[in-house]
Amino acid sequence: MSAASLIAWVLLILVAAYACAGGTDYGAGFWDLMAGGAQRGERPRRLVDHAMAPVWEANNVWLVFILVVMWTGFPVLFQTVFSAMWLPLALAAVGLVLRGAGFALRKPTRRLAGRRVYGAAFAVSSLLTPFFFGAVVGGLVTGRVAPGTPASADAWSNKTSVIAGLLTVAATAFLGAVALTADARRFGETPLVGYFRLRAWAALAVIAVLACVGLGVTHADARYVYDGLTSGLGLVLVILAAVCALATAVLLYRVATGWARVTAAASVALVVFAWGVAQRPYLIPTSLTVAEAAGASTTLRWLAWVTLIAVMLVGPALVLLYRLDTKGALRPLTDADLRRAAPGSGPEGPA
Repeated sequence: MSAASLIAWVLLILVAAYACAGGTDYGAGFWDLMAGGAQRGERPRRLVDHAMAPVWEANNVWLVFILVVMWTGFPVLFQTVFSAMWLPLALAAVGLVLRGAGFALRKPTRRLAGRRVYGAAFAVSSLLTPFFFGAVVGGLVTGRVAPGTPASADAWSNKTSVIAGLLTVAATAFLGAVALTADARRFGETPLVGYFRLRAWAALAVIAVLACVGLGVTHADARYVYDGLTSGLGLVLVILAAVCALATAVLLYRVATGWARVTAAASVALVVFAWGVAQRPYLIPTSLTVAEAAGASTTLRWLAWVTLIAVMLVGPALVLLYRLDTKGALRPLTDADLRRAAPGSGPEGPA
């Protein structure tokens, strides 16, 4: 395997990791948006806050890795995508900032009006950001973008882009609902187990409908990728993804929420791998191959080593973080905790 192919696989793995980890957070924000008014949505939103607090910032590590690998390993790809798709990517970046700020600021804000503003920023951005990411991917697979292509609305607002964006939102909603079902069970919120389980099933049904529509659209609009998804290894991965999704539905019915999180993440990751396999040997079908987009061989070799070192340093910490989070070992600090930790504090607070 050439160095360029190796780095391309690394990039695909990073995209799959961000789709699963970051997608779960986006999905939690989606259900925050759909929770209803202040009174009706209080319990679901409280669970979203409690479940996301320990990990939401760490999940963006995968996005940073993706950007570093793109601009270092495949500078032509980076230039092409960010030139032709600058508007949806800029909107996604704004959404990332507003989402993080909204989530971080809505809880400590005392005034109800302020909490509503920050909560709306968090929830709406959780819907729009994955949509724009999906729209960019949809535009790339159609072949509307090539090196030197100027920015245009058609590159990311076509039928395939819209379907890809909606599928991305539905997939994040599915991941978020499955994770929140598990968290509701873990935190003893029994009524919310059924609440989020129904929403996970609903999201899965929407994904199935959008996938069927998407096949028809890509047949006409992205034939190269369509052929890759409906034959060979791409088809095998798609079938495995469907099996994992159905297994998730069954596991949720049996309230085996721990395994349901695994199969849900596997279904999304397998779809990402199927997309990557379907467009081989291209990074942008059918105009830019892996070899054409790759940087200098020396750069690729150093990038491979740096990636290995980063995985060895950061990987165990992330695994430990996710493990502790799923076990319920991570709890947000309360005011009482902070008073006890203050210098000179006794059991009753500062002396």
